[in-house]
Amino acid sequence: MAYKMARIISIIAIILCTICINVHAQTKISLDEISVVASVKDSKPVSEQPVASNLLSFTQIEQQQITEVKNVSAYIPNFYIPDYGSKMTSSIYIRGLGARIDQPVMGMNVDNVAYLNKNNFDFDLFDLSRIEVLRGPQGTLYGRNTMCGLMNVYTLSPINYQGTRLAIDYGSGNELQAKVSTYIMANNKLGLSVAANYKHSDGLFCNTYNNSQCDKYNGGGLRLRTVYMPTTNFTIDNSINVSLLQQGGYAYAQYNDSLKHKLPICYNDSCLYYRTSIIDGLNIKYKANSFSLSNIISYQFLDDKMILDQDFSPLNLFTLTQKQKEHAITQDIIIKSTNNSDWKWQFGLWGFYKHNNMLAPVTFKRDGIVQLILANANKGIQKMFPNDSLDIKESVFDITSSFALPTMGAAIYHQSELEFGKFTVTAGLRYDLEHSQMKYNNQALLNYIFTFTMSDYKPLISNMKGKEKLTFTQLLPKLALQYSINSKNSLYAYVAKGYKVGGFNTQIFSDILQNKIKNNMMAALGVHLDNGNEVTYNSAKATSYKPEQSINYELGGHFCANNINLSANVALFYINCFNQQLTVFPTGMNTGRMMTNAGQSRSLGAELDVKYHISNLSLSLAFGYTNAKFVEYNNGNTNFSGNFVPYSPQNTASASAWYTFYLSGNVVDQIAIEANWKGIGKIYWDELNSICQPFYSLFGSSVSVSRKNAELNLWCRNLLNCSYDTFYFMSVSKKFFQSGKPRTFGVSIKYNIN
Repeated sequence: MAYKMARIISIIAIILCTICINVHAQTKISLDEISVVASVKDSKPVSEQPVASNLLSFTQIEQQQITEVKNVSAYIPNFYIPDYGSKMTSSIYIRGLGARIDQPVMGMNVDNVAYLNKNNFDFDLFDLSRIEVLRGPQGTLYGRNTMCGLMNVYTLSPINYQGTRLAIDYGSGNELQAKVSTYIMANNKLGLSVAANYKHSDGLFCNTYNNSQCDKYNGGGLRLRTVYMPTTNFTIDNSINVSLLQQGGYAYAQYNDSLKHKLPICYNDSCLYYRTSIIDGLNIKYKANSFSLSNIISYQFLDDKMILDQDFSPLNLFTLTQKQKEHAITQDIIIKSTNNSDWKWQFGLWGFYKHNNMLAPVTFKRDGIVQLILANANKGIQKMFPNDSLDIKESVFDITSSFALPTMGAAIYHQSELEFGKFTVTAGLRYDLEHSQMKYNNQALLNYIFTFTMSDYKPLISNMKGKEKLTFTQLLPKLALQYSINSKNSLYAYVAKGYKVGGFNTQIFSDILQNKIKNNMMAALGVHLDNGNEVTYNSAKATSYKPEQSINYELGGHFCANNINLSANVALFYINCFNQQLTVFPTGMNTGRMMTNAGQSRSLGAELDVKYHISNLSLSLAFGYTNAKFVEYNNGNTNFSGNFVPYSPQNTASASAWYTFYLSGNVVDQIAIEANWKGIGKIYWDELNSICQPFYSLFGSSVSVSRKNAELNLWCRNLLNCSYDTFYFMSVSKKFFQSGKPRTFGVSIKYNIN
C-alpha cells in the first residue's frame, strides 16, 4: 500500500513538473509578492528551500477562520493537532510521530522568538501576517524539539501595516470573540502597535452529573509591539505578548464494553485549566554590506494550574491539582552572509535557562482509598487472615508532590549553501548540550489499623525525597541537494537528524507513593503484598526518560506556473526513529501516566499540496499518507513490533474552494462563497492496535459580504454533524474517549480603518 501510494504521488509530481516547465518556457517570469517578514535564519523564501513546507497567507488565515493552531490540522499534509482536553494538551503529530505529554515534535517561533514550553503553543491567533509550517527535522538551525518540523508565526508589524482593525465573532455555544488593534508610525523611524482580543464560550459538552457545560472558556490577550529603525541597516523590534485563560474542558466519557458505546460525560469534581503567560521578545538586527548580525533575546513566564477529577466518574476516587511557575530566558545570536555570491553561510550561538517550580498534589477520597489502596492490600491479607482487614481512618488524604526543575542548554551551529550552476548543496551541523535536574519531595500521612493485631489507628508516613539528573549532547547534521529547473521549479533530496529532549515523569509519583504506602503498611504487619497484575516502579528508572532521535530521508519538489497561478509541492519521506517516547497509562488500578522509551520505529509516506487561482476562483488541495510502525518495542509483557504507532493519523486530506463575485453596486462590493473539507484517519488508539478511529470527514462552508472596509461573514463547521473521537485513554482500568466538536455555526463582523 505504501509503495503504491508513493508511486501515485510520484506520477502526479512528474505531471505537475512537466506542466510547470512548459508553461514557464512560454511566458515571462514575474516575481511573486514576497513578504518583508521572514525568519532571520532564512537565506531565501521557504518555498524555494529544500524542505517540505506550507505557507498560509494573511488572506488564507482570514478566509479559513484560523484562530488557533489546531485549526491548521489537515490543511498541512501529515500535520495533525487533535482538539481535546484543554489548551494545555497541545499534542502535535507530524509524519507518524508525536507525543501527548511533555516534549513536542514541533518547535514554534513567534516573530522569531522560540517558545520553550509547549503549554504556550495553543494561544489565540489574531492579526497574523502569515504562518509557515516546515516538515522534517529542523534541528540544525533550531535545535531541541524540532525533530519533525517547525511552525513560524508572524504577527502584523506597524512598519508594514498601518490602520485600525475591529472584529467581533459570535457562534454556537454562546461563543463570543472580540478583537481590536491599531498600528501607527509615530515618525518615519518608529512604529507602534497595540492589539487585544477577548474570547468567551459557554461550551459545547454537557456534564450530566450537574447538567452544566464542562468546557466553558474565558480568555484574552494583549500584544504590544515597538519597531525602531534609526537607519535602514539597523532595527530594534520588541514584542510583548500577554495571555490570560480560564477554561473548563476534559469532556471525557467512559466507554461501556458490554453496551459497546460511550456513556454520557459524568464526573463529580471540577476539571479546570488556568494560564497566565507573558513572553517578551527583543530582536536586534544590524545589516552590513556583506553580512547581517541578529541577536534575539526573550523572557518567558508561565503560571498555570490544572485541576482534574482524574477518575472522570461520579465516584469520590481522587483528584489532581498541578500548579507550575516557570521563568525562562533565551538568547540566539546569528551572523550570516547577505551577498549574492555562490556561497551563503551562517553561524549561530544559542543558549537558554529555565526554572520550573511545580506542585502536583493528588487527593484521595474515600472511594479511592477503598478501591485503589485497601482493596488490593486486603486481598493479600485475607489469604492469611480471612476474617480480618486493613482500614485507613481518613476519608480524604493528600499525596503531596513538589518539584524543582531547572534546565539549561547551549548550542553552536553552522550551515552553508554552495551553488554549482543549477545545483545547490546545503550542509549544516549543530552541537547541542543540555543539562536538567529534578528535585522532588513527595509525602503522604495517614492513620491505619489492622483489626487482627491493633486496637487503635497507627500513623504512617511515607515519603520520597531526592534528585535526578540528565545530561546529554547531540550532533545534528544536515545534507541537502537541490536542482533548480528554473527560478520557480526545483527538485531536492536531503537527509537530516532531529531529536526531542529527555525529561522526567512527574505525573507517575502518585503511583510510586501509592505502592510505597501499601508496601509500608504490609511490611509493618509482616505480610507480603501480592500486587497481582499491577505495575510497581523502581523510582530511579520510572522517573526519567531518554532523548528521542530520528534520521529523516526525503525526496521532493516545488513547482510553480505563474501564468495560470498553479503551484504544487510534493514530498516522499522515510524516517528511522530511535528511543521513541511514548505516553503509557500503566495497567491495573493505577492512576498516573508516564513517558517511556519504546525502542525503534519507522515511518514512511508521501505528501502533496496544490494551489490554483484564476480570476474569481481559488482552489487548494492537500493530502498526506503515513505508514508508521514499531520496528522494536517490547514492554516486557507484549511484543508490539510490526504494529502501527498509535495516536497519529495514517491519512490527512483537505480541499478548499473560494469563489468571489465582484459587484459594482452601491450596497455591496463583493460576495465570496467558500467550501472546505477535511479528512483524518485511520487512528489507532493503543499499541496493540485493538481499537481505532476510522477515517472521518468534516465539511465546512462560509459566505462573506463586503462593502469597502466592512465585512460580514456567515460560517459553519462540521456541516454534516459527523460523529468522531479525538482522544482515548485508560485510567483505573476503564476506557475513556473524547468526542470531536459537533456542528457549529457563527457570524463574524470586521471593520478596518486605514
